[in-house]
Amino acid sequence: MKCLNVILLLTVCFLSISCKDKKKEEITQLVTNWQDKEIIFPSNMVFTRYMIDTIDYQIPQSNYKVLIYVDSIGCASCKLQLPRWKEFIAQIDSLTNSQVPFLFFLHPKDYKEIRYILRRDGFDFPVCIDTEDALNKQNKFPANITFQTFLLDKDNKVVVIGNPVHNIAVKDLYLKQLLQGTHVADNSIKTTAEVNITEVNLGDIPAKETKKADFIVKNTGNSPLVILGTSTTCGCAVTTFDKHPAKPGESLHLTVSMTPKESGMFDEVIMVKCNTEKPIQLKIRGHAQ
Repeated sequence: MKCLNVILLLTVCFLSISCKDKKKEEITQLVTNWQDKEIIFPSNMVFTRYMIDTIDYQIPQSNYKVLIYVDSIGCASCKLQLPRWKEFIAQIDSLTNSQVPFLFFLHPKDYKEIRYILRRDGFDFPVCIDTEDALNKQNKFPANITFQTFLLDKDNKVVVIGNPVHNIAVKDLYLKQLLQGTHVADNSIKTTAEVNITEVNLGDIPAKETKKADFIVKNTGNSPLVILGTSTTCGCAVTTFDKHPAKPGESLHLTVSMTPKESGMFDEVIMVKCNTEKPIQLKIRGHAQ
């Protein structure tokens, strides 16, 4: 229980970064309320692949499992970010010998759109299409998508609340909890870095067209610099970056490609995790027409 309390406390700290005091209090209260809360699963769950083929899938007994709930509000593709989930699942599988199941429960407003997204992204993992929103009704999840993903223990009790593909800090919490007691090496070689610019205004972008923003991350320390990964607040923003290490004084290039799915203003945050003490925060602004 002590370890659980520490993890949930860290969750509050990470999710509260840059928030005002009132917001921090709300997050603290929310995380506290969900601490050690048991998730109740519906009895009539049906899992499919690509929303076509029903499969015989039962939630396995395991020390940990990840529950992902996605409601019917807003841009489905932005919220799902399935390519990032595929990367995260592959990473966890490789580190845990595929011992952690990922449970996707979707309550979509447009079934054809979800089927298209699943096929487009080649997401052939079991998915439960919860037509009656039974899982949410039984558990009363928070309205904020940030708090609709959970790391559960063997008793289906919440260990960590937060979305690891939306937030690098939360991803670190998942990894620390899942790998505790193992000898998986951590990248302990640290350096320092600075970026040439932290915010880019892309101006007007026609919906479904792409604009790019380029960033340069310079190694200002004494050890090689490596970009370990990125996370974005929206699936409309996709990053590519140099994978090789940069020696002291050298730089790495990172590109953010923004393809807005819907019209309106956007203000997205991209977190860049390097082997530095803190991740680098970038911002992309603009207006989708």
